[in-house]
Parts: sequence; structure tokens; C-alpha cells
Amino acid sequence: MKPKVLVLFLIAILVVTACGQKTLSEPITLHNQDQKEVTFPLEKPTVFFFITTYT
Repeated sequence: MKPKVLVLFLIAILVVTACGQKTLSEPITLHNQDQKEVTFPLEKPTVFFFITTYT
């Protein structure tokens, strides 16, 4: 039973990722920890890393 569920899950992930946009129409602007605006370029790939814990 578990291999069938795993295969269905992987197929669902593949379908969801295939339905997204290829490119963005405008740059993304976010605020950093100092509340300054940071704009990400559209020409280069960007990885967002969020830390949700606070110590």
C-alpha cells in the first residue's frame, strides 16, 4: 500500500510544479530584518530561505 501512496504523491507533486508560471512579470521586493526594501533580480535564479524560529 505504501509504494502506491508514494507514487501518487510524487505524481501530484509533478503536476503541481508543472502548472506554475515560467517567469515573473515584475521584480520581487521584500523587507529584510532592518526593514529595508530588497529587490531580487529576474535575470538570475534566487533561493529564498526563511527561518521561522526566534531564539
